[in-house]
Amino acid sequence: MAKKSKIEHNQKRAKIAAQKAPKRARLRAIAKDRSLSVEERFTATLKLAEMPRNSCINRVRNRCEVTGRPRAFNRKLKMSRIALRELGSRGLIPGLVKSSW
Repeated sequence: MAKKSKIEHNQKRAKIAAQKAPKRARLRAIAKDRSLSVEERFTATLKLAEMPRNSCINRVRNRCEVTGRPRAFNRKLKMSRIALRELGSRGLIPGLVKSSW
């Protein structure tokens, strides 16, 4: 099980990223638009740099929903390989057949 503080910190990042996503997208569109003047684009770039770092979606880490483990994450099932193996062995994941011989 991961530290509670790390899990909470990641949830906070996800929440901030979701809140600031429209503003960030608008500023990035202005900064990339070549039809605008250089000053407008530069101003948009500066405003984008002033935004909190945690508002960027790249900073949100994929974590296992069962244990909070940050590594070996399966995106489709939203859990780590260890949790997947344990739940699969118990037969709790529908459609997953774990072979044993």
